[in-house]
Amino acid sequence: MLDIRTLRNNPETARRKWASRGLDVDVDALLALDDRRRAVIAEVETLQRQRNEESKRIGQLKKAGEDADGAMEAVREIGQKISALDKERGEAESRLAEQLMGLPNFPHDSVPVGADESANPVIRTWGQAPEQDFEPQAHWDLAEKLGIFEFQRAAALSGAGFSCLTGAGARLSRALISFMLDLHTTEHGYTEVNAPYLVNDEALRGTGQLPKFAEDLYRLPADNLWLIPTAEVPLTNLYRDHIFEGELPVNLTGHTPCFRREAGAAGKMTRGMNRLHQFDKVELVKFVKPSESYEALETLTGHAEAVLQKLGLHYRVITLCTGDMGFSSAKTYDIELWAPGQQAWLEVSSCSNFEDYQARRARIRYRNENGKPEFVHTLNGSGVALPRLIVAILEQGQRADGSVVIPEVLRPYMGGLERIEVTARA
Repeated sequence: MLDIRTLRNNPETARRKWASRGLDVDVDALLALDDRRRAVIAEVETLQRQRNEESKRIGQLKKAGEDADGAMEAVREIGQKISALDKERGEAESRLAEQLMGLPNFPHDSVPVGADESANPVIRTWGQAPEQDFEPQAHWDLAEKLGIFEFQRAAALSGAGFSCLTGAGARLSRALISFMLDLHTTEHGYTEVNAPYLVNDEALRGTGQLPKFAEDLYRLPADNLWLIPTAEVPLTNLYRDHIFEGELPVNLTGHTPCFRREAGAAGKMTRGMNRLHQFDKVELVKFVKPSESYEALETLTGHAEAVLQKLGLHYRVITLCTGDMGFSSAKTYDIELWAPGQQAWLEVSSCSNFEDYQARRARIRYRNENGKPEFVHTLNGSGVALPRLIVAILEQGQRADGSVVIPEVLRPYMGGLERIEVTARA
């Protein structure tokens, strides 16, 4: 959530920032609501002073044996006015907070302005596309021949958009999770957290999923809980209503399943494991001082890239433009893996700096050098998501005979297995 003082002090900047995201926000209406709220507060303070003075006068009149009925009536009338104004103030504050909750973060000045993904610049590429002297297969064809996925059986259980990994496929998933958690905890300095998969409304408001994206979430109405769309939600909200006392930066990582309706998603890019309603992901979350957050964004992105480099996978990093970036983000890098069987780049990680946007919503602060509470900056990134990582391992690692070479760094986690052969079965 944005600070209303930013809109007060720089309304034209606010209009320009939101316009760069394709939004025409009525900043004047927001400021008018805020002005009325502030005027009511000032009026209440004036009335409270008057009531205090009248209350003193009542005491003086009674002490002097004089009639205090008029003063007492004045106090009652002032109290009624204060009650009515308090109600008006509360309603104005609720409307203002609701409207601010529904507005996205301001993009950082370094974010390229653009309407959609066509304006996302590639800032670096790592590795080379594998040399394959045969026509590479898409992962769904490979998986069927290898006997490691059960797409049809998963659909029979849960419908489209769900997968079932078996045999070497299930072991590959487990190996990747362990490998990534070990890397982030032992080399990158993150603390592992095993977080809940169900959260309340307040947690989703804190990270920006509610109220805007309720239709993309799975809800358990009987319990008033939601299935998490990402571990970002529980990891960030671990420190909701918290004031850090000098322990920053705090770096957390965790593996969870993620649940997303993916409302409106359709087409080729939903085939196989490209886009699922349930998938596993290793998440990275950082809490840092504001002055350190953009350096932290580069570091965080580097940690996600390290996963792919150690696996020897060809990838690229792009900066999301203003029209393509996420609701809560001030700046985002996407990491995309090359999938030769589909001749496509697939996003495997988004690494974002939210500045103080989430911290304001979740009330996460630290004490600055003067001992005063100040909002932290929060960051998160996938470190990384499994489905498309598995896709890239299969499609980049495939051989002409249909087998898939296991990245060397994963082999200890796979019991020494070097290849997934066509003969592999659950």
